[in-house]
Amino acid sequence: MKIKVLQRSEADYSNGDGILKEFRNPDPRLHPLERSREYQRALVATKMEKMFSKPFVKALDGHTDSIKCLAVARRGGAPLLSGACDGEVRVWNLQQLTCGAVVPRAHEGFVRDITVNPQDTHVFTCGDDKTVKGWRLDPETWSMDQEAIFTYHTTSISNSVDHHWKKELFVTTGDTLDVWDYNRSAPLSSFEWGCDRVICSRFNPAEPALVASTGIDRSIGLYDLRGNTPIRKVILQNRSNAVAWNPMEPLCFTVANEDANLYTFDMRKLGVAKQKHWDHVMAVLDVCWSPTGQEFVSASYDMTVRLWNANDQRSKDVYHTKRMGRAFCCHFTPDSRYVLSGSEDTNIRVWKAKADQKMGTLNEREKKAEQYRETLKKKFSRLPEIRRIRSHHHTPKMIKSMAHRRRIMREAKQRKEENVRKHSKAGSKPHVPHKKRAIVKELE
Repeated sequence: MKIKVLQRSEADYSNGDGILKEFRNPDPRLHPLERSREYQRALVATKMEKMFSKPFVKALDGHTDSIKCLAVARRGGAPLLSGACDGEVRVWNLQQLTCGAVVPRAHEGFVRDITVNPQDTHVFTCGDDKTVKGWRLDPETWSMDQEAIFTYHTTSISNSVDHHWKKELFVTTGDTLDVWDYNRSAPLSSFEWGCDRVICSRFNPAEPALVASTGIDRSIGLYDLRGNTPIRKVILQNRSNAVAWNPMEPLCFTVANEDANLYTFDMRKLGVAKQKHWDHVMAVLDVCWSPTGQEFVSASYDMTVRLWNANDQRSKDVYHTKRMGRAFCCHFTPDSRYVLSGSEDTNIRVWKAKADQKMGTLNEREKKAEQYRETLKKKFSRLPEIRRIRSHHHTPKMIKSMAHRRRIMREAKQRKEENVRKHSKAGSKPHVPHKKRAIVKELE
């Protein structure tokens, strides 16, 4: 008699931890309710994201005056440098979230800006005493010399300083935009283009010879160091306080404007903004891109820090605390997992870039579950209930009331424009897109 025996190996059906593998037939005819089931999972995942949103990590205290500027080491990433309005500069260990070094009187008056060279060995600061100083930095011991090794005297108070991404050059802004070399006491070149004062300037990370700047005459200017000439200039309706380049899209940059909006431009077409980002209710003072190029963070005078996706008009999250003052500066950490903000209450705050992110190490099952939830939320993000939950943010009463008034004014202005266009001669009142209304004119 012949007997057939069914045999199977436990290793083919188990992962070794006693958890059985699941085999699933993807045929859609066998799963008629799959979409409704996934929608419910996406809805639950969206609600869980809001329930577990705890973005605040820690406040770094020690300064005795408002935090004016922040900078992170470009290569190592762990040292954080901060400058205060009383002339103090501090070095922070981001791994331990502790202070590593203090220079109490780096400048007389405000420390206007601070930057690090690409090798993380030197720090450059500018202040109200009309000097730019260079300091030796040790990123391994989180220490900085008490005495400056370089001192450069400028003809006016410098508002910002930024280092070249490859060469031993740095740029400062004051009455003019000046390019300096380490070994020279006078600037290599100075740029002046009909502006009384330049507010901020930044080197392009991909094309380091390209510099973007904002001026007090409401202008945004582009300069090429190779030809020692300005390239293009655009005039906006309001002044821009800061500028930041997208590290992954070298042709794009974002400016923080006094009209409570941010504008993303493509340098090839400055006549119209690539995107207008609006959610702040007061002037935006600083902006910084994530190293991934997918999102950026902004700090505003309305005491909030907001995170934005690169191509979205509205912010995806807003961070604030009861005791936080006006936010003067913000920065991403090099791993793009955390956001840093400095405010007038003398504290540097560390936030999660993703508010519901779990701290610590995740195992493989947790990583796969998180990826699955994110995929579902992205798949059903356009549905009204999920969109309503994700777009809802708790904000202070003052900000909520100001946003409500701004929305009423914006809608009233839009109705008026539509009525005027409706009762005017055809073509006499053309529609102007929102991305173009802030631009006054472009110069070359």
